[in-house]
Order: sequence, then structure tokens, then C-alpha cells
Amino acid sequence: MGNLVHKINFNGGDVAYWAPRKAFLFRDELTALPSYLESIWLEYGITDQILFGDCRPVHSYAATHAESIGIRTHVFDGGYFRPFWITLEREGVNGHSLLPRDPDWFREVGKRLPDTVEYEEFHAPFITQATHDVLYHLAGLINPLVFPHYKNHVPFIAPLEYAGYIKRFSFIKLFKYQDTRKINKLVAEKKPFYLLPLQLNSDAQIIRHSQFENMPEVIEYVMRSFAKHAPDGARLVIKNHPLDIGMVAYRKIIKQLARIFDVAGRVVYLESGNMNILLTHASGTVTVNSTAGGLAVGLNCPTITLSDAVYNLPGLTFQGGLDAFWKKIPKPDTELFHYYRNTVMYTTQINGSLYSGAGTKLAAINAARVLQADKSPLEELL
Repeated sequence: MGNLVHKINFNGGDVAYWAPRKAFLFRDELTALPSYLESIWLEYGITDQILFGDCRPVHSYAATHAESIGIRTHVFDGGYFRPFWITLEREGVNGHSLLPRDPDWFREVGKRLPDTVEYEEFHAPFITQATHDVLYHLAGLINPLVFPHYKNHVPFIAPLEYAGYIKRFSFIKLFKYQDTRKINKLVAEKKPFYLLPLQLNSDAQIIRHSQFENMPEVIEYVMRSFAKHAPDGARLVIKNHPLDIGMVAYRKIIKQLARIFDVAGRVVYLESGNMNILLTHASGTVTVNSTAGGLAVGLNCPTITLSDAVYNLPGLTFQGGLDAFWKKIPKPDTELFHYYRNTVMYTTQINGSLYSGAGTKLAAINAARVLQADKSPLEELL
């Protein structure tokens, strides 16, 4: 049985990727979007809506108001576990997720679920994702004429982003060589070190789901606490996000803060590096709400989150303040993580990808089952 689908295009990229199928074109100021959406919801009897992320300006009203008139919202996002998974939840993801923050619920539910989740692996090269990104933004060249009021949710226009990527990745081989030497030295010295993996500066999980405005604020907050409360001789390793475009001078900022907080020589900055090696040897991980935090918990590395990440559960992450974390770092409960992972995989994760051919076909097949069900897997268990 088929389903009638209506699509709203907000920019040239949307048009290019949806053509030649028909779609609505929203060309007005963002302030007009609520009434525009409501008119479509009512006129066409919309029962369900699908979003990618729930924090972008063009999605916020839809995500928060559709339920009041009986419309279900399905939200796709990057996977909580990667690389072969994407997230599909009803009503919201990450900070808006319906996943409980009760460890006992995961223990109870996890015992009833299979110990392993079957999935298919596929090849998803970064160049494919990059190509789609370039093509999408090239189509946006028509925006000034066709969508004059459209504003991207990221702070930089595409040409600046690409220039940043090119500049950063032209040095990536040198970074990897230098960073590998730094990591090997850290491991060989066997002195305690703590890891702070950076998130993208424009990440909605920072801007919308945390107390911070940007990553430099996070770095300053963590370095100040580290300087005052970390054990003598311990080091703080700050690793940049692999997709950072180089618009923020993190190396310079960290160097300045190290002088201010008198920890010069105790802070190591990495542009690259093997996360598994770092997390296996780290004394602890500090994150806002990065997926790297979930990886850290899975590798039994003591972890603290600085916001309400979906894995921020008593027994998995440290529940005291950051100042106490440096010296009181209990390891995650491995049994609880096993139940947590099984439950999250079963209820919110779709085997597939948004960018590779084979992965996208796989995601479409697996998502269709969830989208058409009366209740989502999570709703069935709640």
C-alpha cells in the first residue's frame, strides 16, 4: 500500500535533489513559515512529517507544533553508533529524544532484547558525501533569485567552507604524522591523560542543547577546571573534529589559555588521531554530547558529559561536576552499557547510510518499516 507524499523545498539544493517531482516552494521570510506549514497540514490532511534533524530554523516550528494537531514527526539524524547506522526517532533526537534517562529502564528492557543486532556493512567513502555536498550547494546558486529569503543554518557560506576544507586537508598527512608521534609518546610515558574531543563549532548539540555558545567556550571551561583540579603531571589532550573546516584557530586559542591557566606543556592538541587508541589509554573523557562520548563509554573509559546526552546515565557517565571528575573517575558499568546499546540499537537505529548508494537503499528499506508502523520500536517498549 502506497503513501501520498508532499515535499517542501526551501532552497536550490532541495529542488535539484527532488526534481522532477512536484513540490511546494517556500520562498518567504522565516516568520511566515508557521502559518504556511499549518495551511499545508490542514489542507492536505497531513498525518506524518519527516525531518532531517530537529533544530534547523526551517524545522523547529514543525518539530514542536505538529503533535498538537495530531501529526506524528519522524526525525532522521546521524547514527548514535557509527559507521553503519543512522538515527530514526519519533518526535525528536539527541536532546529531544524520547529515550528515558533511567538506567533501570535500560536494564529491564535490555534483558528482553537480542544480544546482537544483525546488520549489513557497506562502503561509504567520504568523497561521495563531499560530492553530494558540493552539488547541493552549487544548486543553491539560484537561491538569490528563487529563494531570496533563505538563510543557511551554518554560519559560513559554502565557498568559505570548501576553502577551509582544502586548506586543512592539504596539511592532513603532516598532521597525521605529527599526531601519531604525539599519541605514541603519550601511551609510552604511561602518565595519566584526559581526552576532550571537539565537536563542530556550529553543531546544534552545542548551540541548542548545551550551556555553551561555541567550542572555544567549552575549551576554556574544561581547561580552567583541569588547571585547578586535575592531578599533578596529568595531561589534557584536545582533539579536533575530523570534519572541522579550520575557521576557528583552536591551536592558537589553546596556547593562549594554557599560558593564562599556567598549564603550558600539559595540554596536547591533535588535528587527527586514532580515537580507539586514545580512548583505550585515556584516564577519562570529557565531552559535551559528542558521539565520541558514547564510544568512550563503550570502550570502558570513564566519561563525563557537559549536557544531557542520550548516554548520560548514572552508571555509564560520571554524575558529579567536572571539578570532581579529574580525581573521581569510576569506570562505566559494562553490563549496563550492554543493555543500553542493545536497546538504543533496537529502538532508534536504522542500518544504512544517507550518502552511499548501497547504504541509502538499505536505509530506505529499513526505514519504511518504522515509518509505516503505528508505534515506533521505542514507543512499543515505553
